Amino acid sequence: MNLLEQLKQYTQVVADTGDFESMRQFKPVDATTNPSLIYAAAQKEEYSGVVERAIQFGLKSGGTGDQQLATAMDMLSVAFGMEILKIVPRRVSTEVDARLSFDAEGSVEKARRLIGLYEANGVSREKVLIKLAATWEGIHAATLLEKEGIHCNLTLLFSMAQAIACAEARVQLISPFVGRIYDWHRKERGVDHIPGPEDPGVQSVRSIFHYYKKFGYGTEVMGASFRNMEEITELAGCDLLTISPGLLGELTNKEGELQKKLDENESRSMKLERIVLDEKGFRWMHNEDPMAVEKLSDGIRRFTADLVRLEDFVGGKMK
Repeated sequence: MNLLEQLKQYTQVVADTGDFESMRQFKPVDATTNPSLIYAAAQKEEYSGVVERAIQFGLKSGGTGDQQLATAMDMLSVAFGMEILKIVPRRVSTEVDARLSFDAEGSVEKARRLIGLYEANGVSREKVLIKLAATWEGIHAATLLEKEGIHCNLTLLFSMAQAIACAEARVQLISPFVGRIYDWHRKERGVDHIPGPEDPGVQSVRSIFHYYKKFGYGTEVMGASFRNMEEITELAGCDLLTISPGLLGELTNKEGELQKKLDENESRSMKLERIVLDEKGFRWMHNEDPMAVEKLSDGIRRFTADLVRLEDFVGGKMK
């Protein structure tokens, strides 16, 4: 078997793409998308019908031009999610506006709106993960949403503080960003590459995985944002990994033996201290990690820039 086939024996593979053909090719169980991926897919002729239907939905919704654009944007995210669910057997992640990252109430309202659009189109909420930035406000929003049966994927996760708060909030899933952690430390150290076992991004996911399994948290760990194949193979055994089509292709074309690197039986025997965080404790512990502080802020800005670019594209077609 190739490495991807072996990886699927230990870990659930998720497609980090908005491209339907890549999903059909690599057969992931879930898919996650974001405004950047939707923007790239929306440029392609084969998806023009999806874009046009979302635009017409927005135009017919009434209200001001800004309100119509917001409705079209929501529908576009849902429409791409519905297309994805025709291919993947389980769930799709749909992102809340990154500009709401410090607005718990606004995030909850947006999540309910997205789930309402899915349900109005015959898709149950169990098939959708609402994607929120792992700020304190995002985690608080997820706590409320999970109680309503709206399951959440907490993204832009870089610190153990974020991971612990998410677990205590009983969120469905977290997405630690392996590659962005790697990027920061590689720049900080002034090196071109950090080997997989020593990769701080890999080590971060490993620590979170063992902590969750040691204390019996139900929150799923999904490694994300990979820079190379070595990061992926070092995390074989993680609950889920979301992988770009390029790296899925590399795994498909690579033969050899893949060893399971993460095992919850090992986690249970570890001597770890359980930590419970209130808001003050969370903010202090997160602040003590300069990489996490920088990358969370940078990630929110990048997600917002991607969203604005997509808004400009859709808004231009609505005029």
